[in-house]
Amino acid sequence: MTTRLPARDLDRARRFYADKFGLRPVDERPGGLPYRCGGTHFVVFRPAGASPGTFTRTAWEADDREATVAGLGRHGVVFEEVDVPGSRTVDGIAETEGNLLGTGRPVR
Repeated sequence: MTTRLPARDLDRARRFYADKFGLRPVDERPGGLPYRCGGTHFVVFRPAGASPGTFTRTAWEADDREATVAGLGRHGVVFEEVDVPGSRTVDGIAETEGNLLGTGRPVR
């Protein structure tokens, strides 16, 4: 399974992932940019129609979450604070009820 993240402007998405995360696409494909990050991969793609949601949420695991969030913040990444049923963020770190899919570990 591949995580797919919609982006209307692939050039802007490419700059974002390069500038904020230091990531480069591993291939060039029409309508999509595949990336590898750690032991996983994802594709940023140009959607054919309107996005059904108002945001896209993505997560990475990190040994030191607070330091990682602070470092990304220094590179201009903005972390949205949300408080919705079952999930909220505190200082950019999600606290989600239940378990992270596939790990059996609680998300904090």
